[in-house]
Amino acid sequence: MRLRALLDTPTLGLRLLGGEDELDRTVRGVMTTDLRDPSRYLSGGELVLTGLAWRREPDDSERFVRILATAGVAGLAAGEAELGSVPDDLVQACLRHRLPLFSVVEDVSFASITEHVVRQVSSERAGDLAAVVDRHRRLMTSGPTGGGPEVVLDLLGSDLDLRAWVLSPTGRQIAGSTLADAGPPLSGELAARLAGEHLAAARTGRRGPHRVTIEGVDGPGGATFSLFPIRHEGRDLRQTLLSDWLLAVEADAGDWSAERLDLLHGVTQLIAVERDRRDAARTVRRRLAQEVLELVQTGAPPAEIAARLRVAAPVLLPGLGAAPHWQIVVARVEWEDGDVPGGPVAQSLLEEMLVDPGTFGPEPSDRIAVAHTGDEAVALVPLPVPDEPGDPSVTGLHAVELLSVVQEPLGRGLADDGRLTVGVSAAVHSAEGLRGALEEARHARRVAAARPGRVCAAGHEELASHVLLLPFVPDDVRRAFTARLLDPLRDYDRRHRAELIPTLEAFLDCDGSWTRCAARLHLHVNTLRYRVGRIEQLTGRDLSRLEDKLDFFLALRMS
Repeated sequence: MRLRALLDTPTLGLRLLGGEDELDRTVRGVMTTDLRDPSRYLSGGELVLTGLAWRREPDDSERFVRILATAGVAGLAAGEAELGSVPDDLVQACLRHRLPLFSVVEDVSFASITEHVVRQVSSERAGDLAAVVDRHRRLMTSGPTGGGPEVVLDLLGSDLDLRAWVLSPTGRQIAGSTLADAGPPLSGELAARLAGEHLAAARTGRRGPHRVTIEGVDGPGGATFSLFPIRHEGRDLRQTLLSDWLLAVEADAGDWSAERLDLLHGVTQLIAVERDRRDAARTVRRRLAQEVLELVQTGAPPAEIAARLRVAAPVLLPGLGAAPHWQIVVARVEWEDGDVPGGPVAQSLLEEMLVDPGTFGPEPSDRIAVAHTGDEAVALVPLPVPDEPGDPSVTGLHAVELLSVVQEPLGRGLADDGRLTVGVSAAVHSAEGLRGALEEARHARRVAAARPGRVCAAGHEELASHVLLLPFVPDDVRRAFTARLLDPLRDYDRRHRAELIPTLEAFLDCDGSWTRCAARLHLHVNTLRYRVGRIEQLTGRDLSRLEDKLDFFLALRMS
């Protein structure tokens, strides 16, 4: 399509500020950015939409426009919401570089312009999917009267015979076809596998779609899926990868024409608008969590915190009569180079992880409030008050359950340079308990951080055992303690292949039972007694004494 056609569409609210002689330029795509230098994300021919947040002084306009002109963009459309009007320095810079410039009236969203451009460009490239998108503008008005992503997924199935799903980075299904003949549903296990494959492929830097064949699906040869990212452009991949959705299509995109690939990329742009709408809806909940967190951390009086919670409760649990109980979950994402802040990533991950993985749709997280500071995110989770004390129908969150579904895909997304650690507090009944719950969750997260693995979690129930102490033992003390007890055994094992360390571990696991330990190791009891005697001789300890058993147990845990 040409720029002139956009100007001739009144509903887009575009007003030409300069470049009338260049209106026959062809528009091949659309990009929204407020980066000071978006050059790496431009390929030429785009209509660039900007809210002008990059402009801090008049000279910024010249630099920004020069970058766009060098990249060969078709035109620039500037929103009036940020500054009230488009500044004259930007108008002059566009005139110097012969770049057509439009203003966008405040009551027209960039999403509407994006939808129109994608639809028109797709229509000119091919007729099949573009016609589908053109007939169903409801996609962009998700809600009680709109269709949301399901509309376009239904049409992918009915018009193009493509089965497709929108998935979160943990593999939770955001949207799927609602057609009666859509075929078997996507299992949770398969969805998590697809999310993991997508994250692993994206971390290699390869452009999507990523193609993967899953064995055991649709017959002996398996099924091939093409995975399209639905992401925010313009930021470090690690800032968005673990929070962006993906479009999984059961087809091999390697067999598709360039036109068909372009059309599917256009569909991902439309779905990205739904994603942005979902993020905007979370703003209130995030602000509530931030306010409560600041009050708790600054030592505000419980009455003030309770007043804030009374405001939060109807938002998070609408229709609830009694004040809920609360639980705190702390997450931390750390990257080895330290260049990427982990807090926003941890915030997005918590908002996803705290949703029941079996829950369908884009909005089930509307009862979770998550704030972030630095590399840490803190979730305020309301729990309905049980009718009876100990009522099993009302249970809080558990660390192991939080990781049961998401550990594999997120581990692949974190790859070899990122780490996620999570701590979960016990439930508290009032504002007075929130400060203690926050510290409890943070202690639990430190316990998780002391464990190996890219994705680890610990809960409040673990803080009453020895594992609370181990993470805080200095490294030099750990090394000295374990060396004194275990090095003689390791040296002996290396020289004689005696397996004293495995024997010691089994003996302690069996609570010192000779018969059970011998059976586990497939040894005669006399052989076991010989090995234990050798352990005692080399270390000077007595494994019949509780104190010495405890020392060995802790040394093995810290080694």
